[in-house]
Amino acid sequence: MFEVTVAPAQKVLDAEPAREPGAYAALVREIGEDGAGEVRTVFWSETRTRLQLFRRLSLAQHNAKIAREAHSLKSAAATFGYARLAALALQLEKSAETLREAKFHDLLDRMDAAFEAARAQEPQT
Repeated sequence: MFEVTVAPAQKVLDAEPAREPGAYAALVREIGEDGAGEVRTVFWSETRTRLQLFRRLSLAQHNAKIAREAHSLKSAAATFGYARLAALALQLEKSAETLREAKFHDLLDRMDAAFEAARAQEPQT
C-alpha cells in the first residue's frame, strides 16, 4: 500500500508567497511607472477598506456580498502578484455560503496577515 500525506489547505495557502516580485514590473511595462503606482495606491486603500468591511458584515446575512467582495479582492490581489492574499480571497469567495463563523474570522485574520506581509515585502519607492 502507498502512504499519502495531504497537506491541510491552510498550510498550502500559507505557503503561497506574500508577493510575487515580477508582477509589479509586468504592470509597469503595461501601463508605465506612474500609472502602476497610482493603481497600487488605490489597491492598498481599497483593500484595507474591504478587509474592514468583511469584519462589519454578518456572514449569515451577507454571504453573497462577502463572496462578491472576496471575488473583487482576489482579482485585484492577483493583478499585483499578492498570491497569498489572492488565494485566501478565493477561499472566502468559494466558501462564503457554507463557512461557520469561527472559520470565517480565522480566514479574515489570515487575510489581514497576508495583506500586512505583502505590504512589508513591497519595495519602497
